Order: sequence, then structure tokens, then C-alpha cells
Amino acid sequence: MKLASLPQGRDGRLIVVSDDLAWYADADHIVPSMQGLLDDWDRYYPQVEALSIELAHGAIPRKRFHEREACAPLPRAYQWVGSSACGNHSELMRKPHGAELPEAFRSDPLMYQGGSDDLRSAREPVLLADEAWGCDFEAEVVVVTGDVPQGVTPSAALKHVRLIGLVNDVSLRNLVPDELAKGFGFVQSKPASHFSPVFVTPDALGDGWADGKLQRTLMVDLNGDPFGRIDAGEECTFDFGVLIAHLAKTRSISAGTIIGSGTVSNRDPDGSPGRPVAQGGRGYACIAEQRMVETIAAGAPATPFLKWGDNVRIEMRDAKGKSIFGAIEQSIKPL
Repeated sequence: MKLASLPQGRDGRLIVVSDDLAWYADADHIVPSMQGLLDDWDRYYPQVEALSIELAHGAIPRKRFHEREACAPLPRAYQWVGSSACGNHSELMRKPHGAELPEAFRSDPLMYQGGSDDLRSAREPVLLADEAWGCDFEAEVVVVTGDVPQGVTPSAALKHVRLIGLVNDVSLRNLVPDELAKGFGFVQSKPASHFSPVFVTPDALGDGWADGKLQRTLMVDLNGDPFGRIDAGEECTFDFGVLIAHLAKTRSISAGTIIGSGTVSNRDPDGSPGRPVAQGGRGYACIAEQRMVETIAAGAPATPFLKWGDNVRIEMRDAKGKSIFGAIEQSIKPL
């Protein structure tokens, strides 16, 4: 089942979307918002699923679905947590400085609390006040949980995954060092994140969702050119069951919590850090990785961070080449 939200109030209006993303039917007569569905999943899910089946069979009135009209599936959430589940990304970000990846990073996930009060849609521009801040995209997979008990095991945690989607977890790279030097984590360097128009239930992904990972190619374009064609599950050090269990180690998790995978990242088949798509590689899900590879190879980065007027597109397609979550497609604009 595919779900989205249209603008209405602070939390949006829940709709069900057809598998081909062409049509939708209102679901707010069952439950007003996606958060409401997540809050009382067992009660409302069967009714919303039945509506989705009726939509698929043309048995109910339908309307054209336009991705650009959707707001973020959850315009605000009780919790948004970022992770770093791909070891290759964590390793690459340290190599130019001669720093090795700590062994603990291979067994204990990195995680931080993001701002969840202002979650933005796939078509809203990234508003950048100062180009010198080093604006970068980060293409990631996200899951949305139901209520999760404290102390849940990784295998049991996967049973609490309700929805799956994509995010551009925007970073301001040049603000990061000073913030982290304070020893208290990200705030200003992590502005509002932008989410795919549609979130999808795990069962609707078929074999694309396996072992707590999304096993599909994440497609990233910059200014119309391929920038990344990265397998989202191939090199994830931690699956989402591990990430959820990590977050729930010392507390319970509320329904509507969004957890990000961190930047998706692949090595080349020969084990090298990766090559740009234009050079026959899989490319990257963020500019910072390409800059790090350039630094390793030539001693300095060559690719600039995002500038006003740049355009970013993030999407994932199924085995038949059809968009699964719709596209995150944004321009960078001055504030």
C-alpha cells in the first residue's frame, strides 16, 4: 500500500495512492492524518488497506495524483533520527585526514536526533541563506515505526516498521566542524529535511524489502546528470532492525518515529572507494563523498558544493522501472 499526505492543517490529509502513482483516493474519512493512522494502526490499517484495494480495482472515485501537490508524508513527527548505517561512507569521510574508522563503528551504530518539527515536501526548494555554508544533499532511506517497546531485539524491531520512504537529509558541511567541536552534536548544520512524496508499506515492496534493508538502486541526479546509482542495501553495515533496537535500548519509541539510514554508499567491485558515474562507477549519494575521493586521488577536492540554481533529483524504481516513492526534485534557492 502506498500512502501520501496533501496539505491540510499542520499534519496533512491522508490519501491512498495507486501503485503507479497516477491516482489517489481520500482516506481522511477513515482517519484524518498519517500520524493518526500510525497512532492506532491495528484499528485503522485494515480499513485503509481495503480502500487501497478498491482504488486499485477502480471501485471508488479517484483523482489524479500529482507529486508536486503532496506535502511531506509526515509534515511534522514526534521524532526524526539520523544514522550512519553504511560503513563505506563513514570510512570515506575520515580517509583524507588519515583517520581510521574506529572498530566500535562496525558494531555500534552512529545516531543523532534531528529536528522533526519542520519536515518538508519533495518539491519544496532548499532555502540556502549563504552559499559559503557548503550545502550538500544526502540521499537516504527512511523507515517509520509504530510504537516500539524499550529493549526490543533487532529481529523483533522489524515487526514495528510501518512505512518506508526516501529523504534528502540536507547538510551544511562547512558548519559541521565548529558544531561538532563543541561536543554537543548537530543543530544549525542540519536544516530541514525533504521527504519523498509517498511512503510505502513493507509488503508492497516485495523482494525489494529483505532482511531489514531496501534492496534497490538509489538514483541521484545533479543538474540533470547522473550523480549516483547506488545499491541501497548492498553495503549497509546495520539493517533497520539493528537501528531501531539501538534507539530503543534505553527507552520506548513512539509511533511516527522516522529513522534514516544515513548516506547510502557503495565501494567499487574492486574494493576502491568508488568512482563517479561518468567514469563507469556507481557514483555517490552526496557531494562530500565525491570530494573525499578527489582528495584521496589528487590531494584536493574539485567538485563544489551546491549553489543557488542547482537542481537535485532523488528517486528509486522497482524491477519494472517504475518509480516506487515518487521523486524528490528540488532547486537550491536563496533565502
